[in-house]
Amino acid sequence: MNKFSLEGRPYIELCDLLKIMGFCSSGGVAKMMIADKNVTVDGEVECRKRCKIRSGQTIVFNEEQVTVTE
Repeated sequence: MNKFSLEGRPYIELCDLLKIMGFCSSGGVAKMMIADKNVTVDGEVECRKRCKIRSGQTIVFNEEQVTVTE
């Protein structure tokens, strides 16, 4: 399982998180994967590209999991 630290920020947008974690090669690819319903947030399919991901949430994409921390 991967972890991502918000480093004092209140949130990160879902498409940015996928790009930063290296799950997608670009923000555009991340947005397409989200639109195609390939991402879950806390076990629910998420289709909002700019969904605000906050500390404590878990994201799963392509069998990769990341938990967001403060």
